[in-house]
Amino acid sequence: MIDYMFQKGVVNSMVKMGFDNDKYLRLQSEKIKERIAAFGGKLYLEFGGKLFDDHHASRVLPGFKPDSKINMLAQLKDQAEIVIVINAADIEKNKVNSNVGITYDLDVLRLIDAFRGYGLYVGSVCMTRFSGQPSAIAYQKKLESLGMKVYRHYPISGYPSNIPFIVSDEGFGRNEYIETSRSLVVITAPGPGSGKMATCLSQLYHEYKRGIKAGYAKYETFPIWNLPLKHPVNLAYEAATADLNDINMIDPFHLEAYGETTINYNRDVEVFPVLRAMFETIMGECPYKSPTDMGVNMAGYGIVDDEVTRKASCQEIVRRYYNTLCQKRQGNADDEQILKLELLMKQAETSTADRPVVSAATTKAALTGEPAAAIQLPDGRIITGRTSELLGASSAMLLNALKTLAGIPDEVQLISPTIIEPIQELKINHLRNRNPRMHTDELLIALSICAVSDEHARQAMEQLKNLHGSEVHSSVILSQVDRNVFRKLGVNLTCEPEYQTQGLYHK
Repeated sequence: MIDYMFQKGVVNSMVKMGFDNDKYLRLQSEKIKERIAAFGGKLYLEFGGKLFDDHHASRVLPGFKPDSKINMLAQLKDQAEIVIVINAADIEKNKVNSNVGITYDLDVLRLIDAFRGYGLYVGSVCMTRFSGQPSAIAYQKKLESLGMKVYRHYPISGYPSNIPFIVSDEGFGRNEYIETSRSLVVITAPGPGSGKMATCLSQLYHEYKRGIKAGYAKYETFPIWNLPLKHPVNLAYEAATADLNDINMIDPFHLEAYGETTINYNRDVEVFPVLRAMFETIMGECPYKSPTDMGVNMAGYGIVDDEVTRKASCQEIVRRYYNTLCQKRQGNADDEQILKLELLMKQAETSTADRPVVSAATTKAALTGEPAAAIQLPDGRIITGRTSELLGASSAMLLNALKTLAGIPDEVQLISPTIIEPIQELKINHLRNRNPRMHTDELLIALSICAVSDEHARQAMEQLKNLHGSEVHSSVILSQVDRNVFRKLGVNLTCEPEYQTQGLYHK
């Protein structure tokens, strides 16, 4: 039986746009072109956040298109070169990009393919903070076997405070010089904390030693410099980087220079004296008076409905909280990150109670005594699913949601037993799987087979696109298979930090 309820006051906030993507791209493109013109010869442009697949931005700024930045950059492809930066320590610990569900080292390969798909030239990969990590050495060999140039940058003692040492042959001078051939060098990475800015500064040092004129600018979406410090959009950025302990702060250099309050974050503020010293060494003076000056971020001007972005950002903070709880349960996060996210929720005046699918899923689980899941559709309806002999909770919920969207009566059987039984036999008797229940990917394959001859199944399949932007919560940690399916469907997933079984090994 399909259980659902309608959340009053939710519909408009879920479907209304709060961000004008076209206006943002127009303003952003103009600013970048202005900055390129300000430096003759060569510009290192640090791209913070995601060049594409920027799902965090699309979640907190409804209306922002995940691939908008890469489409803009593709217009400059004849003069642009990409350098991808990855922290060697992230390779060693198999750090995962939660937005795409793969490790950073694999994400670099994905990024290279994606950039090339847009006609952009990827010149090389730079491993930062390299200190002989075995995994990093093996990764370099792998990249080189694929025809990629790889460079090593090393930890610098006293970074970023010991400026005389950093700006010397023993500091930046020890790093390998990245050979580039284009006037616009875009420095990007699979995630935050990869060392993009340090790579840019190191390159400026080497360019100066070679007598090459070059400049630096930064394209970073968050924090948004012209929003208040504790605006939920900026708080959501802190939540997204809780593992790095990034802290939003008032830019003291900008306040001193202009008497204006702008927002930046601790790592940029800390490294600004290094950047200023670099420019003073190269040009005799620094063209920037503050970290805010060196940025080219026009995202704040793209916000057209502040209330919508506030609500969306509060939801993102709660999602980050649940994701970190699960990471802690899996041994990949600590109490300090949890405490920080709890503080951010208080500052944003939100809580887990503001995520309706949480209570729907946990209540269903308590009633049935089995794992359960709940989905909130873009129109506000909440639909649940429970565990049965044939289906896992996520699969049942997904099937119920498709029925509801298609207006198919609950009693209609979408998947024939003649389809389900061979799948279960394959799983149990041949693949030696102890769990006969269908995962979400198996469910969708079975449904697509039935859609060939069954009109109701075809109608249900047509509704998959309408799940995009839905919210899902599970009473247990889901398998990687189910997480990947929801990610590909554009569904925002959270889970309770509990496993379905008490075993030590969980797939």
